[in-house]
Amino acid sequence: MAIRPEKVAKIAEIKELMQASKAVILVDFKGLTVAEDTAFRAKLREAGVKYVVVKNTFLRIAGKELGYEGLEPALAENTAIACAPEDPVAAAKIVGEFVKSTKKLKVKLAVLDGAVISAAQVKALADLPPKEVLLAKMLGSMQAPVTGFVRVLNGTLAKVVYALDAVRKQKESA
Repeated sequence: MAIRPEKVAKIAEIKELMQASKAVILVDFKGLTVAEDTAFRAKLREAGVKYVVVKNTFLRIAGKELGYEGLEPALAENTAIACAPEDPVAAAKIVGEFVKSTKKLKVKLAVLDGAVISAAQVKALADLPPKEVLLAKMLGSMQAPVTGFVRVLNGTLAKVVYALDAVRKQKESA
């Protein structure tokens, strides 16, 4: 049985979207109101995340062609994908926010850099501090040894100066 051309095009579109993304988060959107869905889409769009409702069959075929193992269990009920081409953490944070606030949206699983990860791992990704905070922590930890070394040198130099000053005072008094 041959697949109709319009379906082949839709599968190719899903594949292209998944390949161009660092993270693809599969969600079940059942129960969301139109207002909640609109707000969710707007928030994702602001972060540069593409959100598309997909047919499970098309997603199954696209995933199989891309070699993603483990998508099958998540392909039931309603499925939408949030594709993050730039920042996977931002997408996970937005999805995590809406899961908490609506209690209706459910994360099924995600594909992160070609590997399938669970909903719990997506939550852990969402709980990461912002990129700027992580960079500041890393910079602080890199500066700590240098700062300590400078303090030690200053302490040693101060002791040498005190010793030289003591010798000068002793010679002046003699």
